[in-house]
Amino acid sequence: MNQEVYHIPALLPQCLEAMNIEPCGIYADATLGGGGHSRAIASLLTPPGHLYSFDQDIDAIERATPTDVFTPIHGNFRFMANYLDFYGVEGKVDAILADLGVSFHHFDDASRGFSFRAEGPLDMRMNPQASLSAASLIADADVSRLTEIFRLYGELKQARRIAETIVAERAKSPVDTTTRLVEVVSRHINPAREKKELAQVFQALRIVVNGEMDALREFLGAALSSLKPGGRLAIITYHSLEDRMVKNFMRTGNIEGKEDKDLFGRSSSPIRPLTSKPVVPNETEIENNPRSRSAKLRVACKL
Repeated sequence: MNQEVYHIPALLPQCLEAMNIEPCGIYADATLGGGGHSRAIASLLTPPGHLYSFDQDIDAIERATPTDVFTPIHGNFRFMANYLDFYGVEGKVDAILADLGVSFHHFDDASRGFSFRAEGPLDMRMNPQASLSAASLIADADVSRLTEIFRLYGELKQARRIAETIVAERAKSPVDTTTRLVEVVSRHINPAREKKELAQVFQALRIVVNGEMDALREFLGAALSSLKPGGRLAIITYHSLEDRMVKNFMRTGNIEGKEDKDLFGRSSSPIRPLTSKPVVPNETEIENNPRSRSAKLRVACKL
């Protein structure tokens, strides 16, 4: 695999250990991104071992070079099972990794509009060909919808006030750049928590623009069907919403966390967590890669 790394992979040694890599095994990286995790996995493989890596961003795919042990696939990870079936390995995968974080490249490229730190169009699309952008979402959504978005996906207590201000301000001039959005919402941001709360505003919009919660729900089901019995699922989350979904799924086999039991009181979950608590970065990793600070790795085994 020949790819320029533009994303420092979080919890890399822990991920490789969790996946229990064997040279001739079949693996999937659901989130290719900058290629750090994929490169490390592919380096441990020899034919017929193979890694299939997915990304909906064509930029990530174009940076990756197929090899005899590596196939990059341009597609959303929610459709993983379909793609793996096409390659004849659905239900035969030894381990699947998903890093749900946003690549450095997305945050650092102002033209993608993911960061409140730089001037750029209010875009936030992981897939640049998608129709919905953050700007169009803000232009069309009413106060109730925006309130729901900021409260549910940003977990902001002042969601209603932010939504009302956005609707009032967009009537004066479009809210279609990152700096314009920051200007509009700043009056409702606690100065002592400015970076955190602005990040929550941007996170909420990004989640909706990219349908991240629905995609994660579908991916979890696709991952389970793609793994062989005994196969491992390793997922890195970065905020409480996705972490709760992953935790529930790994414990009960569904995102609601409802545990089904048979007549003898035994759990009928098709998956079992291998970590009682999430694996988190140590101080050295956080110092070298501050963006890994909120990373949580959970691992489970298909029964």
